Amino acid sequence: MATLTTAIIISFVLGYLLIALEGPLKINKSATALMMCVLCWTFYMMNPLAFVQTMHPEAGVTSANLMDYVYTLFKDLLGDTSETLFFLLGAMTIVEIVDSNGGFNFVKEILQSKSKRSLLWKIAFLTFFLSAILDNLTTTIVMIMVLRKIIKSHEDRLYYIGTVVIAANSGGAFSPIGDVTTIMLWVNNLITSHGVISSIFTASLASMIIPTFILQFGLHGKIEPEVEENGTKKLYFTPIERKIVFFLGVGGLIFVPIFRHLTKLPPFMGILLALGVLWFATEVFYKRKVRKGLKDDPRHRVAALLNKIDLSTILFFLGILMAVNCLQEVGILKNLGEWVREASGGNNYIVTGIIGIISSIVDNVPLVAGCIGMYPMEATGPLALDGAFWQLLAYCAGVGGSMLIIGSAAGVIAMGLEKVSFGWYLKHVSWVALVGYFGGMLVYWIQNHLIFVQ
Repeated sequence: MATLTTAIIISFVLGYLLIALEGPLKINKSATALMMCVLCWTFYMMNPLAFVQTMHPEAGVTSANLMDYVYTLFKDLLGDTSETLFFLLGAMTIVEIVDSNGGFNFVKEILQSKSKRSLLWKIAFLTFFLSAILDNLTTTIVMIMVLRKIIKSHEDRLYYIGTVVIAANSGGAFSPIGDVTTIMLWVNNLITSHGVISSIFTASLASMIIPTFILQFGLHGKIEPEVEENGTKKLYFTPIERKIVFFLGVGGLIFVPIFRHLTKLPPFMGILLALGVLWFATEVFYKRKVRKGLKDDPRHRVAALLNKIDLSTILFFLGILMAVNCLQEVGILKNLGEWVREASGGNNYIVTGIIGIISSIVDNVPLVAGCIGMYPMEATGPLALDGAFWQLLAYCAGVGGSMLIIGSAAGVIAMGLEKVSFGWYLKHVSWVALVGYFGGMLVYWIQNHLIFVQ
């Protein structure tokens, strides 16, 4: 079993390195992620009984019922992953519909600025607060589409995308619905809405402001005036119809957590509802245009826009998430968490700080899940409801993912949509995000030990 565990770790590390070297190697990261995923699970299946009996002794699995248990486990893991993929697919489609039908035009006008640095600050703050309302993944998709309309230079746009990734993760960290990890802590009654917002907001804000201040020095000059678009895309929908498309799309995204609360259905069902409503509305608009004698333009209808969705990004997510699930099922993440706990001597700042750094390498969801299992809630102290440990965990697990482009859902989607290379992000953004990360932790310490002593 130890040999197979080592083989799984080597497969993951090699796959990770190939993904990181996508730029110079010119090998699509989605292909690497899929091979890494299958290879990890292949090694797992060479001795599944040992892994299952070690990780799930309570299940009472024997060689007689092993395959039934493993297939059920695999289907459950794939089901959880598919929820994320369908959510991503729905969100990407909604944003593509809004963008292709001119819904972001008036947002572009609101954000319009002559100075590149001034625009950077506007984007940073808008992303930060929007991420707290939506989530960091959806917010990143929306902001990338808006930036494509404002910044035509891809080189300049990369700095804005780096800021968006950092701001989206920082904004999601202080909100109970802004990030999957904060949702997990909230649902498990380890933090409260008021507690996490009041305690983490200033730290999250600092983790966004510090990197933005540094990244602005990579931008120089004024924004070049946009050349007028011609024709169909700009004039097919009226300004009122465009605003309806925008509010149905973005409003639908905002409604997803509300829908989940009301129906108890998973988030991807809410995103599919929002997509269906928006799709229906645009079809009605197009039919009205045709009745009025305007020539039908199928290029911007949803059926055609589905062909524009980047499926390679979806497959990349599939490979990464399922590979991380394999690491979780063989106990690597659990052992890693126990090692961090022992090495830190129980210091909350060291434990959560290391977890945040690790979350930039592997998915923060199983890391947080492992912490919830390893650290039982207590009546008082840092492990109590809204205790310092849980608040720091919410901050570190959310913000820490900004340190590498593949360390968060926001970074991965930016990597897929804008072709941000691992190397460019590592050189220009990673160290900046690291400074912001520790800056936010310092702000939290000052807030809780010097200003409001706990």
